[in-house]
Order: sequence, then structure tokens, then C-alpha cells
Amino acid sequence: MLEKVLKGRPCFCGSGRSYRDCHEAVEKRIRDAGRRGAIVPGRKLLRTRAQLEGIRASAGINMRVLDAVAAEIQAGMPLSRIDEIVYETTCAAGAVPAPLHYEGYPYSVCVSVNDQVCHGFPRRETCLKTGDIVNVDCSTEYEGFFSDASRMFEIGTVDAEAHRLVENARDCIAAALSVILPWQPMGVMSAAVQDCAHRAGFSVVTMYGGHGCGVEFHEDPFIDYGWKRTEGMLMVPGMTFTIEPMINQGTSALRENGWEVYTRDGKLSAQWEVQVLVTETGAEVLCR
Repeated sequence: MLEKVLKGRPCFCGSGRSYRDCHEAVEKRIRDAGRRGAIVPGRKLLRTRAQLEGIRASAGINMRVLDAVAAEIQAGMPLSRIDEIVYETTCAAGAVPAPLHYEGYPYSVCVSVNDQVCHGFPRRETCLKTGDIVNVDCSTEYEGFFSDASRMFEIGTVDAEAHRLVENARDCIAAALSVILPWQPMGVMSAAVQDCAHRAGFSVVTMYGGHGCGVEFHEDPFIDYGWKRTEGMLMVPGMTFTIEPMINQGTSALRENGWEVYTRDGKLSAQWEVQVLVTETGAEVLCR
């Protein structure tokens, strides 16, 4: 009798339907997959309606911040100006730059130029120049909800191989999005990224990857772009995470200088990042 009463209560997700008519079948399928040995998400990773509303609001601000950077970025600009744009635009929207003071990170945004793979400091003494390729990685916290995306920018005219790398990194995002289906392991995305990059003669960074994002800045699951198709957590409707493969012109080997990460061989690296929601039919891009 108690079980029937519990199943008749409103679903935890806020859909307005009973648990029995909403998430009961989903959670049963998760439990069954777990018993078969699959890596499965807990309820915490299945977003409620209220959480999705908050994440979408955060994402809207994050994209406006990236648009503000896109409108101004140019040769001769000190990287610190990008940091100022991000801070000012984010705060004007009533939000907070998520990277600022995160585990001691001292800036509002990561700006990675040329051979920098990720976490580049937007220093005042470094100015953009024609031919540079630049990743601006922007993350926003708004009313306790998080969004995360990055874009590549080509400064003036870049050489053909640099442009090809930037476009391939974008193609890798499209390849990953195209294979997202609920109840498939995240490794299908990793394999799609590897296929796309390797066909073009580029390498894929595996030390850093995608991650859950929405209720926290960085949460489970971690997404390794070195996985095989059968590896990784099952993608279940309601999960939100980032897709952010880092594509290198040469070797995937890295060197680190504190926060900042570089290619070991000094060749170029490129990365686009989107934040997605797994749906019943595929993926919805929340932030790009």
C-alpha cells in the first residue's frame, strides 16, 4: 500500500505528473542497466524542471557575454580587456563569472592563444596579433545555476593550417552531437570525436575533457575523449554536460605551467565547447 502511495505522489522532476507516470520507468531502466554492469547516473544528475529553467537562464547570459567578446576582439587588444568584458557584462546581468576565484583561479575567463590548450591567463602584457587563434572559455553562475561554453576566434587572416584546425575542432563538436542518443554510453561521443580529428590528421587531448554542469560548475560525469564506444556513463534524458574536445595540430602530449596548459611540441591547439541536455530523442544545445 505504501509503495502505491509513493508512486502516486508528484514526480521529483517537477513535471506535475505522478512519479509512476513520469520517472518510474526511467529509474527502473537505470537500475536494470546498473545491474548489468553499466555506469549509470544517480537521480542527482537528472535535472528537474526548475533546475533546467535556472540553467537556461544562466546559459542565456553566458552566450550574451561571449557575443560581447566577439563584438570587440581584435588585433592589438590586450588579453586583460577580454577579462574586463566578461566581468562587466556578466555582472551587469546580475550574474557571477564562475571561474573567478574557483579553486584559486584569479580571472573571470580563460583565454588560450595558439599553443595554449586551456586555462590561459588573460594577462595585460599579452596582446593579440594578426594570425593568432584564440579560445575564449566563458562560464556563468546565475542564481546558483551554471553554464559553460567556449568559442574560437581567428584574429585577422590566419594561415590555412590554423584555419583548418579551428574548423576541425568545430566539426568534432558536430560529430559528437550527431551521435547523442539516450541510453548509449558517452564513449560514442568520444569515438566520434576521435574519428573526426584523426581523419584530418590531428590529435585529441585525453588529459582534459567534458564534465557535468548545471547545478555545480564541475560535476559528474567526466567525459574522456580517449574512450572507446562502449565506455563511459550511460546518457539518460535529463542529464546536462559539456562537450569540449581539445584538438591539437601535432601530438596530444601536454606541458603545464601552473594553471596554464600548452602543447608539448609547441604546435597549435583549438577547442569549441557547448553545454547540452540529453532529451528523449538526442541532444538540445543549451549554451554555445
